[in-house]
Amino acid sequence: MAVAIPVWFAFYYIYPYLVSYGHLSRVPGPFVAKFSNIWVGLSARHGQKYAAVDTAHRKYGKVVRIGFNHVSIADERALNVVYGHGNGFLKDHYYEAFVARTPGMFNVRDRAEHTRKRKIISHAFSPRSVAEFEPFMAENLQRWITQLDRIAASRPQHNGKEFARYNAMPWFSYLAFDIIGDLAFGSPFGMVNKGKDETETQLVTGGPISYTPAVDVLNRRGEISSTLGLLPALRPWARYLPDPFFSKGVAAVENLTGIAVAAVASRLDAAEKGMVDSRNDILSRLLQAKDANGRPMERDELIAEALTQLIAGSDTISNTACGIFYWILHGERNAPGTIIPRLQEELDQAIDPEAKIASYSEIKDLLFLRRCIDEAMRLHSTSAIGLPRLVADHSPGVDFDGFHFPPGTVLSVPSYTIHHMKDIWGDDVEEFKPDRWLNLTARQKTAFNPFSYGPRACVGQNVAIMELQLIIGTLFRRYEFALYQPIMESHEGFSKKPKECQAGLRLREYN
Repeated sequence: MAVAIPVWFAFYYIYPYLVSYGHLSRVPGPFVAKFSNIWVGLSARHGQKYAAVDTAHRKYGKVVRIGFNHVSIADERALNVVYGHGNGFLKDHYYEAFVARTPGMFNVRDRAEHTRKRKIISHAFSPRSVAEFEPFMAENLQRWITQLDRIAASRPQHNGKEFARYNAMPWFSYLAFDIIGDLAFGSPFGMVNKGKDETETQLVTGGPISYTPAVDVLNRRGEISSTLGLLPALRPWARYLPDPFFSKGVAAVENLTGIAVAAVASRLDAAEKGMVDSRNDILSRLLQAKDANGRPMERDELIAEALTQLIAGSDTISNTACGIFYWILHGERNAPGTIIPRLQEELDQAIDPEAKIASYSEIKDLLFLRRCIDEAMRLHSTSAIGLPRLVADHSPGVDFDGFHFPPGTVLSVPSYTIHHMKDIWGDDVEEFKPDRWLNLTARQKTAFNPFSYGPRACVGQNVAIMELQLIIGTLFRRYEFALYQPIMESHEGFSKKPKECQAGLRLREYN
């Protein structure tokens, strides 16, 4: 046994390093990363992969080996190389850890199948379709500000200038979940009205209904899937490992799928019975959609795509909205009078003084609002990690910055790092300065990558921007805020999530 263990270790790690991946030996990086994915996998386990990769780039340079066959390239020129149209790259096996039953558009690896799915689903996000989503967003925003008004009314009443203290992060999650529930499943989950993280789940179609904390489940799902995607050897054993992170994460994946099953079931059953569906939402368009051969989606595929929308429309939106909220308050605190007064003046001039919430037609072209959103998306970088891609088989490989990467090499470009590089954004890269967007350089335009790049970029980014403009516009038009924390710490699953955002709010007088 004493001999067997070193022999096994040498065969499992050293032999592939010397024989299969010796061509990467010149690429600098953490020593352990030369032999395994343990370094990057443990970083993901602790929710700090984006930070670990960023630190590695600051130490080793633009091209860094972060796994035995994975190279991270912190250079905006690499975005087109790795993610651009026509390069033949595949999504890495990493994405298989995100598949619960049937692959959706997010995690399907086959390029032809992804193209088929995208052609079907893109119709749900056409400009006409997106315009029809606004009433659903508006109804949920109305319920949301009713709850925020209630919180504001709880503030101390000494001199009329006090703020009601609250953690804003959960409330962004409740709103985002309810909006995507309305758009993707036919009704909100009811989190805003209840003021808590709870929704129905059904593990199997036709099975019993139970209740689960959906925000928590989604967070755990992102954490476990991201970790197991990097450490695939653990996937068959994850539920049995002594670390509860893994067993709870596996249960979260099952519960998240159950949320989609429960939410989709009533709409699908009604459609199969021939009942007319009058809603103009995402699910109605998926139900009507057909591929090039005239075939509609099967039930399992519809559930998979609805689940994809649930994840993207709740987790990504809530994390981004909270990040924008924090950075606007942080920027105002660092430079009083330069951010929020300008934003509120712009909003006051555009929005009907009798309206409680903003309409999209009123705010869609507001320039300072959009600059604030873009600058905060750069700083927070919700999609912070480098999304892994495989260099295509039967290709000559890729040459970049003096290195050659043959077919089968995994490459990625870390969005957080290129959003925080001084040589791209300047010495004030860590400061919230919306006006930097008035005169962007060519490098800055290329480097800004909040929705990914190329044919696998976010299909719903126009919906996301619309929703973010409505949320942020409504908030800062209706309320005044105080920020009660010096920094905003984040934890990363698949996306980068604020841990909390302690703030104060009160109604403002704007009539």
